[in-house]
Amino acid sequence: MSDSETFGIEKGHGEEVVKWLNEQAKSQSIKLEARLYGYSVTTENFGDFEMFSWIGNVQSARKLIIKASKRFKIKVIEGGYKPKEKIFKMKKFDFAKVKKGDKTIGQLEFVASRFGNKHWEIQNEERH
Repeated sequence: MSDSETFGIEKGHGEEVVKWLNEQAKSQSIKLEARLYGYSVTTENFGDFEMFSWIGNVQSARKLIIKASKRFKIKVIEGGYKPKEKIFKMKKFDFAKVKKGDKTIGQLEFVASRFGNKHWEIQNEERH
């Protein structure tokens, strides 16, 4: 089982997409549970996103979020890409792709404090 909090759905579509993701997972007998956690991020290049967390299989989560992007014709953030360096830092990092359907339209770098219960924030973004 894995989980991630750096997945996002274009603002205004969060509830319907999370509901659809959970219904799809259940109907396909995939171990995946998604839920919004009341946090949004704003990007300069891609707009606003409602962040959601999930528990389950990472490959299933990636496939379903791309299907949701196509089905609802929205942009999504596909997170959970860890940096290769294993250096201890005061902050934790996560990398994400911004997708519209199958097409990657950008990348995001998230950062959060290792101490306390801080939300992920966007440190860097790049268009493709």
